[in-house]
Amino acid sequence: MRAFLAFFALILLTLAVAAGLAWPAWELLTPQFDLRFHRVASRVWMLLVLIGIVLLARRLAVADRGSLGYGAPRRIFLRETGIGLALGVATMLPIVLLMFAAGLRASRADVALDTATLLRLAAAGLGTGLTVALIEETFLRGAMHSAVQRESGPVVAILLIAPLYAATHFLASYRIPPGQLGPGSGFDLLAGSLAAFGQPLSIIDAFLCLTAVGVLLGLVRALTGNIAACIGLHAGWVWVISVVREASRPVADHPAGWLLSDFDGVVGWLVLAWCGVIGAVLVRFYRYRDASTVRENLV
Repeated sequence: MRAFLAFFALILLTLAVAAGLAWPAWELLTPQFDLRFHRVASRVWMLLVLIGIVLLARRLAVADRGSLGYGAPRRIFLRETGIGLALGVATMLPIVLLMFAAGLRASRADVALDTATLLRLAAAGLGTGLTVALIEETFLRGAMHSAVQRESGPVVAILLIAPLYAATHFLASYRIPPGQLGPGSGFDLLAGSLAAFGQPLSIIDAFLCLTAVGVLLGLVRALTGNIAACIGLHAGWVWVISVVREASRPVADHPAGWLLSDFDGVVGWLVLAWCGVIGAVLVRFYRYRDASTVRENLV
C-alpha cells in the first residue's frame, strides 16, 4: 500500500499546485488561443503529473522502460498501440451509434456537420485522445501499476488503480462562467470539482462506468506486460467520445435518458453494461495476441 499512497499523495500535491497555476497559464495563453479555463487547468495538472511521475518513479525504482510500460521493442510497441487505437474506436462506435439510433443523443443545431468541421473535430479528438492516454497510462498503468504490483500483485494493482482512475475524471468537471474568472479561479475550480464527491449518488453511474474502464485497461496491462495497447485503447475511446460530445447533445426529455450520465452525457449505465462486452472481446483478443507475439518473437 505504500506505493499506492505515494502516488495518491502526488495526485493531491499536483492538484494543489495546478490550482495555483491555472489562472496565470490561462492569462498567458488566452491572447493567442481561445481556450476554456477548465481545459487549461486540466492540461496544467497533467503536465505537473508528468513531471511528478519522473521524480516519484525514480524514488520507487520504477523509472526504467519496463516498469513504465515501455519495455516492448519500438516496432512492436507502435504496432500494438495502433491496433489498440483501432480496437478502441471499433468497440466504442457501436454503443455510440446505439445512442443515436435510440434517440438518446441528437446533433447539435449550432454545429454544421460538414466535411471541414468533421475533419477538425476528428483531428482535435485524436490529439486529445493521444495526449490524455499517453500521460494517464504512463502514470497509472505504467509506473503506478508496476510499483503496486511489485508490493501486492497484479489483482490488487488493478483493483486499487481503477477507482482512482475513475475519480480523476471528475477533477475538472466543474465549470466557471467566463465573467466570473479571476486569480482564485483555479482553487474555485478544484473546490467545485471535489464537491461532486459530496453527492456520490449524482455521479455513481459515471464513476462505476469509468471504474469498469479502468479495470479493462488494467487487465490489458497485465495480459500484455506493457502499456502499448492501453494507450491505443484509451486514445480510441477518448477520440470517439470527444467527437460525439462536440457534435451532439443528450436529449433531455428522453424517457431512457437516465442511461446516460449527467457527467458527460455519454458514459453511464448503458456504457457500463457495454463494458462487459468490450471486456470479453479484449481479454480473448489479448490472450491470443500475447501468445501470438511470443511465437512471432521466437521465429
